[in-house]
Amino acid sequence: MTLPRIVSRDEWRAAREALLVKEEVVTRARDALGAERRELPMVEVDTEYVFEGGDGKATLLDVFEGRSRLVVHHFMFAPEWEAGCPGCSEFLDNVGHLAHLWARDASFAVVSRAPYTRILPFKARLGWTVPWYSSYGNDFNRDFLVTSESAGEVVERSGVSCFLRDRDQVFHTYSAYGRGLDGLGSAASFLDLMPPGRLASGEHVRHHDAYDY
Repeated sequence: MTLPRIVSRDEWRAAREALLVKEEVVTRARDALGAERRELPMVEVDTEYVFEGGDGKATLLDVFEGRSRLVVHHFMFAPEWEAGCPGCSEFLDNVGHLAHLWARDASFAVVSRAPYTRILPFKARLGWTVPWYSSYGNDFNRDFLVTSESAGEVVERSGVSCFLRDRDQVFHTYSAYGRGLDGLGSAASFLDLMPPGRLASGEHVRHHDAYDY
């Protein structure tokens, strides 16, 4: 490994301030892109997907758990696999405490194609407590472009999809795949994907055991 060159504290400070100018440009551009992302049109999800979860059968509306916003992590775990994707596992390891989403009327859930009977022991092995559902037997993964066929073989990819709920109507607002997941994992990063954004609800950040839902 090649190490950075050694300089004086004053030289380091000058270099850091020069880089900060570029970082601030990227931050402003990222904020503008996020605002444009949240203004994307949405499409109604009119397919009645039925998942299998910890409490039995569930619809996509059930996955919201009564909240109006939902982030779904498309976790690569094919029905014939013995364990889930290592890359998806690393992503899920870095997802923060869900209380910060719940307090802002947002839910988070994981969906995989593997049967729930295969998901459950893997989830326990890794120590995860997030809601996880099996889409085995329905077209959810194919409809949201994380499962496809190429040259006669089934291809899986990771992704994140965002949904809004208006009473009993569910709408798809955004999806990202592969490198599009870079930088995601914190509550703020997920909230920035969905209207109205991270702090528009007026709820201030608290310790995760101090929110009043």
